[in-house]
Amino acid sequence: MDLRYDIIIGGMGGQGIILAGLILGTAATVYAGKNAVQIQSYGPEARGGRVRSEIAISDEEIDCPKAEYVDIGVFMSQLSYQTYSWRVKSKGIIIYDPDLVEVELREEIKFYGVPATRIAEELGNRLSANMVMLGALVAITKILEPDTVEKAIISRVPRFKELNLQAFRAGYDYGLKLLGEVF
Repeated sequence: MDLRYDIIIGGMGGQGIILAGLILGTAATVYAGKNAVQIQSYGPEARGGRVRSEIAISDEEIDCPKAEYVDIGVFMSQLSYQTYSWRVKSKGIIIYDPDLVEVELREEIKFYGVPATRIAEELGNRLSANMVMLGALVAITKILEPDTVEKAIISRVPRFKELNLQAFRAGYDYGLKLLGEVF
C-alpha cells in the first residue's frame, strides 16, 4: 500500500521555510529510506515575501511531485495561510503559529496552534522558529521518526546544529503536549 504524504510549509522570506522543507526531504530520503520530492517557490523579495515549500514523502516512487491538495499544511504567516490553506484536504491537518496566523476553523480539518516564534525567542533566537515548527510537525503527524530529522538537521546546518536541534526538540515536545502524550 502506497503511503504518501503531501505537505505544504508556508511563510515569509527569512523564516527558513525552504530550509525546513529541505530538511524534511533529506530526513525522509537519506535517513528514513523513503522517497521524497521538494518544490519551492518564493517571491523576488530578499525578506518578507511569500515563500512555500512543498514536500511529497512516500514509500513508493513518486510519479507526480505536485499535488493540488495536501494532507498537511504548516503556516507561519497570515498571507501564506490565506493563500494556501484551501489546499489542505478534508481530514487533513493544519499546524500554525497562533502569534502570526489567525485561522478560520473548519470542521473537517484538525488545527494545531504552535507558538513557534515565541518558543524560538525563549531559546534565544527567533530564526529557529522553523525548527520548532518542524519538531511539532513530526510529533503531531508521526510521518518520520524524530532521530531521522535530527540527523538531517545536523547534515544541513552543521554550523548551528545545537540551536536547531534544541529548537526541533522543543517543538517536538510541544507537539506531544498538544496530542496529550507523555514524553
